[in-house]
Amino acid sequence: MLTIDGSHGEGGGQMLRTALSLSAILNRPFRMVNIRAARKKPGLQPQHLMAVKAARIVTDAEVSGGTTGSMEITFTPRAIGGGSFRFDIGTAGSISLVLQTVIPILLFAGRESSITVTGGTNVPFSPSADYLAEVFAPSLRKIGGNIRIYRDRYGFYPRGGGKVRVDVVRAEKPSPLEATERGMIRRVTGRSAVANLPDSIAERQRKRTVELLKPLPCPVEVERTRVDAYGPGSFVFLRLEEEHGLAGFQALGAPGKPAEVVAAEAANQVLEHVASNAALDPHLADQIVLYLAMCHGRSIFSTSAVTRHLLTNLWVMEQFEACRYAVDGDLGKPGTVTIY
Repeated sequence: MLTIDGSHGEGGGQMLRTALSLSAILNRPFRMVNIRAARKKPGLQPQHLMAVKAARIVTDAEVSGGTTGSMEITFTPRAIGGGSFRFDIGTAGSISLVLQTVIPILLFAGRESSITVTGGTNVPFSPSADYLAEVFAPSLRKIGGNIRIYRDRYGFYPRGGGKVRVDVVRAEKPSPLEATERGMIRRVTGRSAVANLPDSIAERQRKRTVELLKPLPCPVEVERTRVDAYGPGSFVFLRLEEEHGLAGFQALGAPGKPAEVVAAEAANQVLEHVASNAALDPHLADQIVLYLAMCHGRSIFSTSAVTRHLLTNLWVMEQFEACRYAVDGDLGKPGTVTIY
């Protein structure tokens, strides 16, 4: 059994989610110790336990140590069954992070699967459901993984209650990726959205976002919209259509946070990515490497920021002997990743 030190590198929940996916795909059991050892609340928290539960159910796995606060867990998968699955996080915990765990597993099931997850769609420190549907899913299709994502209801902190459905089609071996330059930007689209808040907030967010993106040499189309949710919330989501792919960025509203600040956070992420001339945004780089490890052949891509999540994912993949890799670039700066 493979033993992984959960305090390595970024030392967060991402390490566990990646290990669960790889364990299932490669049919290799693992034991993780020192889980989130340096965090304010060390050990497994509810959102991490939901990822464990989801991976256990879709693989009929044997699990020990899967309780709140556990700093050690053992996971032994049996078989990837596929089928229809429902998971309720019960809080505003990130739906996207649960899906990050089970989508790669179910892509290698023997039949099509469907997943329904309720929780938070737009919450801090995770990609949004919009990002998964409009950037990640089409990017995954380019390398051979076919998924369809439906956003039935949005969920914001602290109320949650968002609902996302995913159809997962069985994949063959993914194709390698070569994307070292962003190329021409064709257009920027997006939405300034509110739920259970005045439309004026969405309009202020939209107006300021468009103003800040005027320097870009492409059309910018940001719509104002209302979304269905149980609790109040607001966000700006922006999607770049580039010559060689897609990129996406989001900023979230919060009580006392001016709409113009939300707009600036989203727009500045876009401008920084464009200035880097990199092909992949940080979220896509972080998520796509697991699939590239399953490829035959070498993949190489540039990203506008080398993140701790990316480096941690690559390290975990190496522990499972899923691939070899090289990173050219400093933490927090643009860089190039090669996966063998």
